[in-house]
Amino acid sequence: MPESEKRPGETPGKRPAEHVVRPLDPRSLRGLAHPLRIQLLRALRHHGSATASQLAERLGESSGATSYHLRQLAAHGFVEDDPERGKGRERWWKAVAGGTAFDESLYRNEDPEVRGAVDVYMHEIANIHTQELNTYLGTREDWGRKWLGSADMSDFTLRLPPAKLRELGEKVHALMEEYRTAPEQDAPDAERVRVHLHAFPQRED
Repeated sequence: MPESEKRPGETPGKRPAEHVVRPLDPRSLRGLAHPLRIQLLRALRHHGSATASQLAERLGESSGATSYHLRQLAAHGFVEDDPERGKGRERWWKAVAGGTAFDESLYRNEDPEVRGAVDVYMHEIANIHTQELNTYLGTREDWGRKWLGSADMSDFTLRLPPAKLRELGEKVHALMEEYRTAPEQDAPDAERVRVHLHAFPQRED
């Protein structure tokens, strides 16, 4: 199902601007590094504001669990009340920012709790990328032929020193920003497009 399509009985809420990014520091990373919290934040970013019960139904969790972890996310500044939706008895939540920025200094942090949080966060992001790709592959026929020819799933093998790999990543990120603000984003046939970038060293044996 395309991200822009709503589920039966669900009223889509306002989504945060995707170019607004929340930097992660050791404290906020520890607050986010839980699989359900990452999934909750992703759902609010992609689908807009929601209640704990709605999120529980979407993610297959109990509303008690989603309520608890939403409060933890709020304590660390990732989500907040949606004043436009909180008119009834249930509390509506929205994401504060559309993305997170992972500073490389977190990799070098010597605190065991921070290092553990890095591992949890990175593995969960990898799981999400895999899930998203599998969802597309399972529904690709629903998008029509023009999208089949436009989507890409490629991999490349290069020989680069660390500095050159960093340069490559910076150039790709800059290119993404150009396309983020392109006027074609408002075209009638424009849809949300996910781009995953994985770049890492690999042993040759």
